[in-house]
Amino acid sequence: MKVMLRNNSAGKLLAYVAKKDLEEEVVNQTFDANGARIFTLSNGWELAIADLADPLTLPQTVEARRLA
Repeated sequence: MKVMLRNNSAGKLLAYVAKKDLEEEVVNQTFDANGARIFTLSNGWELAIADLADPLTLPQTVEARRLA
């Protein structure tokens, strides 16, 4: 699914999923064994995003896979 990552006015990272009309704050970031970033959203969703540059250039739209 397509996810847009951006910072809000307070500097917190937000993830917006257009198909679900969902915008949630990213509360945790980890890496899996394949090097993909796992973003945990405030609603409990976990999104895996592969090949994400470090540091993040925001805003940007990426392809994500929902884990939970």
